[in-house]
Amino acid sequence: MTTNVLILCTHNSARSVLAEGMLNHLAQNLGKDVRAYSAGSAPSGRINPLALEALSNAGVDAGGFRSKSWDEFTTPDAPTMRIVITVCDSAARETCPYWPGTPVQMHWGYPDPSHAAGGDDAGRLAFELTRQAIAYRMLQLVQLPLDTMTDAQLKQSLRSISKS
Repeated sequence: MTTNVLILCTHNSARSVLAEGMLNHLAQNLGKDVRAYSAGSAPSGRINPLALEALSNAGVDAGGFRSKSWDEFTTPDAPTMRIVITVCDSAARETCPYWPGTPVQMHWGYPDPSHAAGGDDAGRLAFELTRQAIAYRMLQLVQLPLDTMTDAQLKQSLRSISKS
């Protein structure tokens, strides 16, 4: 049975897209039955081109992404989520979306690479470093025995990953 993972960030333009792309890429390459989606509480309507560039440079298919509302995942025909991860960096600086319901929820915060100072080269570096940090956690997630874990075990494992 497919494990569906929803990754949320406010604008669904950078971090959540990086996470969706990396998790789907890693799951496919490792033969894992995991499917990632991303959305935002206040979608910007566009994907940051540096996010797509970072994914593409890492060998991830960067086509097909769009900035979308989390409302798309609340309809009766939406996939059932087992895991919901928020990736905004700090509630003090940015509103983190809340996902109601029964999925296992976790917060893995990352600074917003869109706010990197220093021009295009600094922005590219910020996006690449964020992609790498996200990929490290997504690799650990996809290697969990998701089909046999209880929600309590999954929550504990995700909490352990958040500390790495």
